[in-house]
Amino acid sequence: MTYDTAIPAATALLTSDRAPAHEAFNGRMYIDGAWTESADQQRFERRSPAHGHVVSSFPEATPADVERAIQAADLALRHGPWSKLKGAERARILLAVADGIKARVDRMSLLESLETGKPLAQARGEVAGCIDLWQYAASLARTTSGDAYDTLGEDMLGIVLRQPIGVVGLITPWNFPLWILSQKLPFALAAGCTCVVKPSELTSSTTVMLMEILEQAGVPAGVVNVVTGKGPSVGQPLAQHDAIDMLSFTGSTRVGSLLGGLASQKLKKVALELGGKNPQIVFPDCDWDAMIDAVVFGVYFNAGECCNSGSRVLVHESIAERFAQAVVERARRVPVGDPLHPECKIGAIVSENQLVEILGNIDKGVAAGARLRLGGKRYEANGLYLEPTVISGVAPDMSIAREEIFGPVLAIIPFSDTQNAIDIANDTAYGLSAAVWSNDINTCLTVARGVDAGTVWVNTFLDGYPELPFGGFKSSGVGRELGKQAVEDYTETKTIQLHIGERKNWWLPRQAA
Repeated sequence: MTYDTAIPAATALLTSDRAPAHEAFNGRMYIDGAWTESADQQRFERRSPAHGHVVSSFPEATPADVERAIQAADLALRHGPWSKLKGAERARILLAVADGIKARVDRMSLLESLETGKPLAQARGEVAGCIDLWQYAASLARTTSGDAYDTLGEDMLGIVLRQPIGVVGLITPWNFPLWILSQKLPFALAAGCTCVVKPSELTSSTTVMLMEILEQAGVPAGVVNVVTGKGPSVGQPLAQHDAIDMLSFTGSTRVGSLLGGLASQKLKKVALELGGKNPQIVFPDCDWDAMIDAVVFGVYFNAGECCNSGSRVLVHESIAERFAQAVVERARRVPVGDPLHPECKIGAIVSENQLVEILGNIDKGVAAGARLRLGGKRYEANGLYLEPTVISGVAPDMSIAREEIFGPVLAIIPFSDTQNAIDIANDTAYGLSAAVWSNDINTCLTVARGVDAGTVWVNTFLDGYPELPFGGFKSSGVGRELGKQAVEDYTETKTIQLHIGERKNWWLPRQAA
């Protein structure tokens, strides 16, 4: 790529003179109430993308290990106490898990920061936020209910029950390891299900630490099992195994489509939270300062490695250049560097492969005619760091406007009027989230109703609450997490019909004379 000399310099990289004081975490798998190594005793290491040293190591699970975990979960479902406990008793244990996370926030945050490369302050906020998810799930364990129908006639009573769907396979990604697991596991447990969890091989530490908390909180053996390793040997068997009743996956649309296809062959229930190409739509009458701050936050939070990243901004053509200049000025001052530095806002990219893929997407956008306004290069330093990037003059049909980049790259796309903005926003395969910025409530509601997205923020971005359901349209996924229906998603509905009194005969044979 040829770089324009007029491109403003990105912020200088924050560095630290000392290596992080951390002893490598040696994790193990947890199967049927016991800590264990893999069947062939193989392990793998995870190195910090920011510092290069070994952060953690884990067993490399074999298909035989996955089989043991699934059988343990199945046995615990059929013959264990968990699904038969009162909702209040399950809630008490979930609340104890929340307390266990609270007591370990600092330890879990450090490991998550070192494995993912995200700023330590951000990791601490995410780990602490998981406490609320477990507490909310505990409330649903006590309030999930069925229905009764006393309107079927005097001789019939109808009862609709919700029972645990069964054994659930949970596959979680590397970008928000503990947070996304906490959007799934406590709700499955609240419903009475048993689970097999497969974390990303890049970020397994907090999942294993959470299992320590679950054990201490009193979750019975076999109810939750953790197997560590790569997708082909762990994730694929979860999707295909006959004893897995439901698969819940968060990750890329490509992998989700593959796993969903495998699971559908066995007619399993599937919940998929996948990719996004999420538009923020900016009108001239917006609160300018609030919007600029939210746009920069939305695309550079977690280094853009976020399915909800606001990676494309649709800006009214009358303010497009003013917007580009303002975003560049704000973005070039965002602190980038060592995730343990107290001022860091953008840390390291999770892996070399991910960094190379992001740079390739930037190259494609510039080659297609877009204008690089800021960044676009990796930092010449130890660690996997990428300059905050802004690209303007992006046409809706360019790959950089349509494909998920999963990095700190903002594409600016002009629009002419409200309908044109909605049309551009909907012209991708994705439909996860969106935002609209305007002080005209009519404009906001028109856009919110018209955009294909599971979540639409109005004059804000990336807020979230356990009470509100989360999920996407189109290729962004299937199903919803969180909200009052979250536990119900892990249940099956059963109808019981009770006859009262003497039943009338359908037919009686004629008596012989």
